[in-house]
Formats: sequence, structure tokens, C-alpha cells
Amino acid sequence: MTSAAAAPAPTGGNSLRFDLVAGLTAAAVVLPKAMAYATVAGLPVAVGLYTAFVPMVVYALLGTSKVLNVSSTTTLAILAGTELGLAVPDGDPARLVTACATLSALVGLMLLAARLLRLGFVANFISTPVLTGFKAGIGLVIVLDQVPKLLGLHITKAGFFHDLLSLAQHLGQTSLLTLVVALATLAVLIGMEKLRPHSPAPLVAVGGAIAASWYIGLKAQGVSIVGLIPQGLPALTLPDLSLVETLLPGALGIALMSFTESIAAGRAFARSSDPPIDANRELAATGAANLAGALFGAMPAGGGTSQTAVVQAAGGRSQKASLVTAATAVATMLLLAPLLGLLPNATLAAVVIVYSVGLIQPAEFKAIRQVRTMEFRWALIACIGVLVFGTLKGIVVAIVVSMIGLASQAARPSVSVIARKRGADVLRPLSPEHPDDETFPGLLILRPEGRLFFANAQSVADQISALVEQHRPRVVALDFSRVPDLEYSALQMLIEGEKRVRDRGIEVWLVGMNPGVLETARHAGLYDKFGRERMLFNARLAIERFQAMAAPGTSGAAAGSPPQAPGTP
Repeated sequence: MTSAAAAPAPTGGNSLRFDLVAGLTAAAVVLPKAMAYATVAGLPVAVGLYTAFVPMVVYALLGTSKVLNVSSTTTLAILAGTELGLAVPDGDPARLVTACATLSALVGLMLLAARLLRLGFVANFISTPVLTGFKAGIGLVIVLDQVPKLLGLHITKAGFFHDLLSLAQHLGQTSLLTLVVALATLAVLIGMEKLRPHSPAPLVAVGGAIAASWYIGLKAQGVSIVGLIPQGLPALTLPDLSLVETLLPGALGIALMSFTESIAAGRAFARSSDPPIDANRELAATGAANLAGALFGAMPAGGGTSQTAVVQAAGGRSQKASLVTAATAVATMLLLAPLLGLLPNATLAAVVIVYSVGLIQPAEFKAIRQVRTMEFRWALIACIGVLVFGTLKGIVVAIVVSMIGLASQAARPSVSVIARKRGADVLRPLSPEHPDDETFPGLLILRPEGRLFFANAQSVADQISALVEQHRPRVVALDFSRVPDLEYSALQMLIEGEKRVRDRGIEVWLVGMNPGVLETARHAGLYDKFGRERMLFNARLAIERFQAMAAPGTSGAAAGSPPQAPGTP
């Protein structure tokens, strides 16, 4: 992601000028996309304009990011559309608008409740590989959902793979004129983005399509158009409490995705001179934005990466740019609504596809696979989960996969054999890459990594037992320097393991415990049990102590009480 952080920050009138230009430029990109996203959700295009107005203004007043642009996004549109389809299966426009307001209100209330509970950390619960897979699945769903509109076809939606088969069966019924309109739109969008990234390509495409629709009379020739758009400001829309139970589960997933996308975009575009993004304040800002938007019929909203990139690329320096964009949305509602009614649906579908394909990132999958095969599998599972189970259940799949991945990593911490670099005072895990590292016959230094608790205690105990069996030492030094916490179950496992090893004539030393772990060990009586001579500050002192014990003429009794007991806690 390219940042404009290196550019000198203008002040005073220059700053306002930059924000004015950035806001107008963003409006040329955001408003056509907002209308297109409304069609993704099965809503009137005017709802997209409402979403680019009220939520944007509220976030601009409350948010912590200076450039984050808050309106609808591709992901939120498809999630909202899925949920609204379940709540209003007959597709009645009036009920859809009411259901949309209810959904947005629930999303806003959930985000505000999360703020009261200080749940900002939840933004980190979906791992990057899983989010990559989830977004790729969303992108594929959106593209397939819009392709029939490019071709002038109507198919019954019944899941990704069923829709794919149905589309293939209906290809012979393609409307050639609709396809020409779609291809022309795609050519304009793709060509302008290639030649001049972040240009107002959507505005040019939409303007050209409206002009062609009026001049040629596309509707009379069988090309579907948007139709009547209400002129004027959005009316007050109250949520329908009878829909709360139906919409609540989906609203939870949408709230999570809205917050996750907003935090990710806000952090990605933050300059070094900007104040840090406050996750809990972002919860309040996005929650208030959604709740206020709900009262005016807006869709669920969140911070979008693509529109924020436009704001920054155009020189936006503050949320004044978003206020300019919102003002442009108001002017569009008041003055341009009749013209927008001439817009072909194929043009909107092309806009959606061009700006949704970016969710599918094969290069990210490749990069993940090169680094970590396990995380690559998580990304694939998340992607397939969306395609098989649908978008809302796909969120659950993504979260479950993240949690399983986290649990699997925590449940299998590594236990390393520690050796010393020959000729240097450097201790490191023994590995084939360093065959010259020296070990100490009779002394086995083992270093567990990570928090030790009930879920991984047995795994660590098994690894230690296997290494003891393999090396058959006289002394095992457990280096706890990389263990931040020792939970009760793991502590009991340690006590029992020490007894079994002692019965075999092997002595156990505890090394490098941090203050918290040491305090736990003291409360458990280990300090009295092991004594100062078997609890040492670090592994180096353990090596010195063992070598002193093994030195010729050193008796076992003398070895039990090293001079000055160096390094004991």
C-alpha cells in the first residue's frame, strides 16, 4: 500500500483546498459505487446515496482516522443483501427499506455495545490469511451475482455452485445490446484505471451510460435501467421491531466485518504524523454512523479501502474531505435523481465487478503459501466456506478457522534442545543448520516456548519425555525464559513429571523463570522443594554449575551447594 506520508502537510487554506479537491474526487468514485452496492443488496440505488451521506458525516465528526472514508463497501453490501433476502423473501421494496433500516440500527447498536464493553481487541480475532480467504470468497460470490446483469439474464439464486450451473444453462438467452453496454462500461473503467489510477472512472462510465441511455433509448430496446429514483433528502425511516429476531444473527456478523474493515483501512492509511487509531473509539464512531444512517434508510456502513485510497491519493488531509463528499451526495439527491434513473443496470453491475475483483488476490494466497502452508489451508477453507455455506455463515467459518488455528498453535508449543555456539557465549536451539554447536554430556537444557496451560501441558510433557529418553542425561535443566505464564494444570504436570524423572535418577533444575512464573512456583511450594541449588537465573549459570559438578575432584555433596549460590532467585 502506497502512503502519502512523505508529502509535506499543508496548512490553513492549502489544507482546505486539498480536502475540497479530494472530497470532490472521492465523490466521483464513491457515489456511483455506492449506488452499485445498493443493487448488490437488492435495494433501490437511492439507498446507496443515503449511505454515502449520513454515516459519512457522523464518522467524520467522531472517528479517529483523518482520511478513512465511511460508506457502504463490497463486503457489507453482499452480507446485507443475503440477510435482507432472508428477512424479506418476496423482495417487496417498501419492506426491504424498512428491513435495511432495522439491520443498520442493529449493527450500530452492537458496535456501540461493544464500545461500552471495550471490545476493540476483537478486530484482531480474524487472522490475515483467513480474512484473505473470506474476501476472496465474497469476491467470487459478488462477481457471479452480477454477471447475469451484464448479459441481461435473470436466474433464480440458490447458492454459488447452483447459480454457476444455472448461468451456464441460460447463456444462449443473452441480450446482445445489454452485453455491449456492459463491455463498453468495462472498457472505460479498466482503461481509465490502467492509464490513471484513482481517476473518476466510475463517474465517466456512469455519465456516458446515462447519455447513451437517453440518446439511444436503451429501455425501449430491452435494456434494463434503474428506473425512478426519489428526488430529495432521505425521509425518516423507523426500524421494525418485529424483524429484530430474524436479523439479529446476521447483524452480528455484519457488525464484526464493518469494524474489522474499518480498523484495517484506518491503520493502512494512517500517516506517521497522525494520532494512533483508537479501536474502542472506532467502535463508537462506526456504531453511531450506522445507527444514525438507519434512521434515514441507509445500508450498513464501514470504512472502505478503495475509497479511502482515492481520498489519500487526491491529497485529502482530514475528514473535511469526507464532508465534501457527503455534501456532493446531497446535491446529487436534490438535482440529479431524474438523470440517474436512466442508468442501465448493466453499467452498475460492471462497476460492482471491477471494484469487487480486487477482493480476489491470488498473489496473497501465493505469498501465504510460500511462508506458511498451514495458514494457506486456513485461507482456502475460509474461501470455500463462503462458497458452500453462504456469506453470513462464511463469517462463522472464518472465525472458527481462526480460532482453531490459534488453538492448534497454542496447543503445540515447541520444546527446543539448547546448545552453545562454539567459541562464543551464545545459546540457541540445536539444529542441523549449526552442526558445530556444542552440547554438554550429561546435561540436557530444554526450552519450552509460550504460555503453558491445560491445553498444551500434555503435549509439552510428551516432548520433554521423548527428549529425555533420547539423550538420557543426568540433569535436565528446564529453561522457562520463553514461558510468560504457567497455568495450574501445567504446574501440576511439571510436578508429576519431575517426580517420574527423579525416580529414574535424573535431577531436574528450573531455570530462567520470570517473576510471575517464579511467584506461581513459590506458591506451589516448588521453591522449598527444589531449593536454591536447583532454581537458577539463566541457562548459562546452569552450564557453569553443571561443569563445576563434573570437574575432577568435585564431590556430589559439594556439588549440591555451589559457592555463593550464584544466580539463584
